[in-house]
Amino acid sequence: MLTRDSKEKKDQVQIFSIDQVVPKNHILRDIGRAIDFSFIYDLVKDKYCLDNGRPSIDPVLLIKIPFIQYLFGIRSMRQTMREIEVNVAYRWFLGLDFYDEVPHFTTFGKNYTRRFQGTDLFEKIFEHILEQCFEKGYVSPELQFIDSTHVKASANRHKLQKVKVQRATRTYQKELIKEINKDREDHDKKDLKPPKDGGEKIVEKTVSTTDPESGLFHKGEHKDVFAYSVQTSCDKNGWILGFEVYPGNENDSVTFSDFFKKIESLEPKTIVMDAGYKTPYIAKTLLDKGILPILPYTRPKGVRGQINRSEYTYDPHNDSYICPENQTLEYKTTNREGHREYKSNPKICKNCSRLEECTKSKNSTKIITRHIWQNYIEACEAIRYTQDGKALYKLRKETIERIFGTAKESHGFRYTTMIGAEKMRYKAALTYACLNLKKLSKMMRKDGKLGGEPSKNRGFILDRVQNILLNYLNEQTLYQAYALKRVCLISGT
Repeated sequence: MLTRDSKEKKDQVQIFSIDQVVPKNHILRDIGRAIDFSFIYDLVKDKYCLDNGRPSIDPVLLIKIPFIQYLFGIRSMRQTMREIEVNVAYRWFLGLDFYDEVPHFTTFGKNYTRRFQGTDLFEKIFEHILEQCFEKGYVSPELQFIDSTHVKASANRHKLQKVKVQRATRTYQKELIKEINKDREDHDKKDLKPPKDGGEKIVEKTVSTTDPESGLFHKGEHKDVFAYSVQTSCDKNGWILGFEVYPGNENDSVTFSDFFKKIESLEPKTIVMDAGYKTPYIAKTLLDKGILPILPYTRPKGVRGQINRSEYTYDPHNDSYICPENQTLEYKTTNREGHREYKSNPKICKNCSRLEECTKSKNSTKIITRHIWQNYIEACEAIRYTQDGKALYKLRKETIERIFGTAKESHGFRYTTMIGAEKMRYKAALTYACLNLKKLSKMMRKDGKLGGEPSKNRGFILDRVQNILLNYLNEQTLYQAYALKRVCLISGT
């Protein structure tokens, strides 16, 4: 049977609430019951005047708008406002009815510039949601997974310039120099003299003219792009515990020291990281604090066609190396980089049959370096070979890597349209807050902690109103018919 479109329904007047139109299983319903957004009022109360000026937009509404953008991966604020205009669920979440005007897409940007810029508002929102996850008993920070992902910056890779800047000193430089001098004293060597230039080296750096705070990033076969590096930590269940934003050209091992300060308060007992974090300083830092580092295998770095470094055996008793031909490489000095140098005897090596495979030195001398903190790396290698170490490292793809994949694929975290590290930080804060909150609502739904459906009572009330109105109309119709009958009887018609 052919069915035709009923045009009458388009102009039909009905009585219903906006709550009835939103699907019962919509994610925004669960999020609205999982957390009370009224905590935002306390965070922004010092940014508003209560008794002066024009009435402002509700700050909760103001924060919920970009929250919708990142939760559903909408590409821009302009498009977000368009979606809110026609999406009933979005209006319900924001507390707007059918007749409320949707704010202009520049509203949030202007409020950010005039109110929220230079504040840690969005990080506090992320922390508050994380606290709720802790209170519900879902988070286990004892085991953490740390890694970084790159987010493409809003910067043309062709608009750049070369600038000379001072190379940043390592955060642990003072500690390293102290250890170097102590090691030299143990070997009857004099302390290192301060460098003539004060240790300040000038290096050339490629900087974007559009977004100078980003960094030129290159990986594998990908082309060079300006990007930000977002270093992230999560637990074994995929709850995001902390993050920090850095230029895309900074190595993970360099930024780890600063990032570790943010997660140290969570008291991790085991941290799983990839090969980018496998440095002597990171291994020493974690082991000295009683934290078990899980680090992967790294391919030995050497010259093709030369004897692999692993074939040289370290003798801790004599503090020397033994080459594959059973010759000794003795300690000579400890350099400024913290490496002990072990040299062979050129008189013996020049007659060796494997000299060409061993070294390209003109004076027939083989030099092997060993970091003064190398024993910490060897301890990490021993941990890596254990069954627990192997099992925990495999969880990376199910935890931190999964978070990055979900954020980029579904929440618009592959690139940013905003300029500046501060705006990138607030984008990361809201994106990760969305991921945690979405996970929290699902877990509470699974455990039956969200409570009943509030829409049922409201629907019941509206049904009662509809019935009352219908009864009233029916009664009015019967009354009019009775009155007409009385008039007819009196008049005799």
